[in-house]
Amino acid sequence: MSGGVDSAVAAARAVAAGHDVTGVHLALSKNPQSYRTGARGCCSREDSHDARRAADVIGIPFYIWDMAEEFHADVVEDFLSEYAAGRTPNPCLRCNEKIKFAAVLDRALALGFDAVVTGHYARLGEDRVLRRAADAEKDQSYVLGVLTQEQLDHAIFPLGDSLKADVRAEAAAKGLAVASKPDSHDICFIADGDTRKFLQERLGEAPGDIVDSATGEVVGSHDGAYAFTVGQRKGLALGRPAPDGKPRYVLSITPVTNTVTVGPAEALDVTEVVATRPITLAPFDTEVEAQVQLRAHGEPIDAVIEIAGDTLTARLRRPARGIAAGQAIVVYRPDAAGDAVLASATISSATIASAATSVTAGSGVQ
Repeated sequence: MSGGVDSAVAAARAVAAGHDVTGVHLALSKNPQSYRTGARGCCSREDSHDARRAADVIGIPFYIWDMAEEFHADVVEDFLSEYAAGRTPNPCLRCNEKIKFAAVLDRALALGFDAVVTGHYARLGEDRVLRRAADAEKDQSYVLGVLTQEQLDHAIFPLGDSLKADVRAEAAAKGLAVASKPDSHDICFIADGDTRKFLQERLGEAPGDIVDSATGEVVGSHDGAYAFTVGQRKGLALGRPAPDGKPRYVLSITPVTNTVTVGPAEALDVTEVVATRPITLAPFDTEVEAQVQLRAHGEPIDAVIEIAGDTLTARLRRPARGIAAGQAIVVYRPDAAGDAVLASATISSATIASAATSVTAGSGVQ
């Protein structure tokens, strides 16, 4: 129970379904002052109090589990190392994978529980197939796409068929004080929301050049390539405008030379994405026609998927813009029951449509 409305209603529904439910809130920092404060829907000190009060109203036992060491090693350190390597991680996705459905699930099973219930918006029916939620705007199947079938077999998502407005109304009817609590959007371990400052304080200043992709000219400088992500436009502070006067965007980040390469918007279009460490929830004996989602709130794109060994390749039917290494690619099969998740993997490179060149984290444009 994070302390937000979704996990509170999920717990209440699990009780109503006849399950023997215990509420658990995760303590993720040994030094709470280093994390954000205020009731924000996840992970703050105030959120733990909200979670306890919700458990009292529902009438279930409540515990706080200390997951600080696991969270720091698997989420915070991963976040830092990924940025240092020129990639753009998704810490919430990593938290689901490593904490909520690994460390927490392992402990729960060891204690004799059957499953972990969460307030994620995703569907998981009797066939145990992960599908998109009924509420398209709240759908979280993308951040759950990294789970294995074994983990999904021990998961329950009671909100998958509900709209967020209905969940809030249900919380109010049950007398849960979190009914009108705002959703959480920020990274929980960055107290003030300033990601660039957080990275700079931990990775240190590392001055380097910002280079124009077309001319090779140095058009600016930076204090750390980790402060940039592919597709970024704002905050570049370029000293020289583009010859055509159009805005320039970050095209690639090369940690080896500490270089950020910028160029026109059209240079962000990619037609092929290569990803590593695929997790498959369906057999992939041959090429598969499917849809892919390339960022947390991205639009589905038709693609041809092939998995060979430790590599997933997606050939896109139309170009996608600003694909960053380190993000997840999640593969879906269009399905009347809610679009089934077939596989996921971590993006390592993308082929630019206009020039048929490849942008890979750590190597720049090839």
